[in-house]
Amino acid sequence: MDYSKYEIYDFDNVSAFNMYTGAKERSYQVHWHSYGEIVLVGPGETNIYKVNQKTYSLVEDDFLIAWPMETHAIIDADREKSLVVQFSNSFMNSLFDLQRIMHFYRGLHVICINNHRALAGELKTIFLKMKDIFYSGADNRELRCCMLLMEFMLTIDKHRDEFAPELKPGARNGYTDDAMRRMIMVTDYIKNNLTADDLSQTVMAEKAGISKDYFSRMFKNLTGMNYSKWLNMIRLEKATELLATDDMTLTEVAMLSGFQSIPSFNRVFHEEKGMAPGEYRALFVGK
Repeated sequence: MDYSKYEIYDFDNVSAFNMYTGAKERSYQVHWHSYGEIVLVGPGETNIYKVNQKTYSLVEDDFLIAWPMETHAIIDADREKSLVVQFSNSFMNSLFDLQRIMHFYRGLHVICINNHRALAGELKTIFLKMKDIFYSGADNRELRCCMLLMEFMLTIDKHRDEFAPELKPGARNGYTDDAMRRMIMVTDYIKNNLTADDLSQTVMAEKAGISKDYFSRMFKNLTGMNYSKWLNMIRLEKATELLATDDMTLTEVAMLSGFQSIPSFNRVFHEEKGMAPGEYRALFVGK
């Protein structure tokens, strides 16, 4: 088995969806990539995974989620019967609702069957449908699997209140189509203009044509985090993309990602990733 393909599968240029199962080895070193992974945990007494700085001991039919750009490792787990879905970050960013879900649940890495039995059962059913379709060899399998991936994400969101108070759920309905379009316009603008002189919440609210207070409430409800936290997350996503090569200095990476200083870049990066930007780059460059 060529394990290198498992970790460097090029979703941005090749595919939006992949599925994997059957690996014999029980461990895999700390790594990261631009796509996300969802693992349906296999059987056995020991299933230990790590995402970012936290280690999880899981049981059969639990789910583990590693969002795009997150460091993760398999410490000791059944990989032969576990089922892994890999999804493109570009696909998740293609629809605002998927963006919202990904940002809101960024802190969610485990769905335990013992704590969320009904939800885990629904998600497993979707996973098994994906498996049947993916391995069928049908010409339209990627499209059908992506539709099921959207159903998977929407099913999690349907059970949103189960994850309180960690995710601090708030009202997410009642926004007009016009308000949603304005928010999409602003978030797209930010992603494409991270080096702009002023990306403050006040200026973005003005760009959206709504009050700062309404913008703040709506932003928190749709993304699950306040504006400054979300902006740092978007800057980190850009930084991790740039860190995938050694063509730029760390200073250039920081500046092109919108960070105003190297200390600020290092602090935010370490808080989120648990390591320095240079250490993070070393996990990717030269693989």
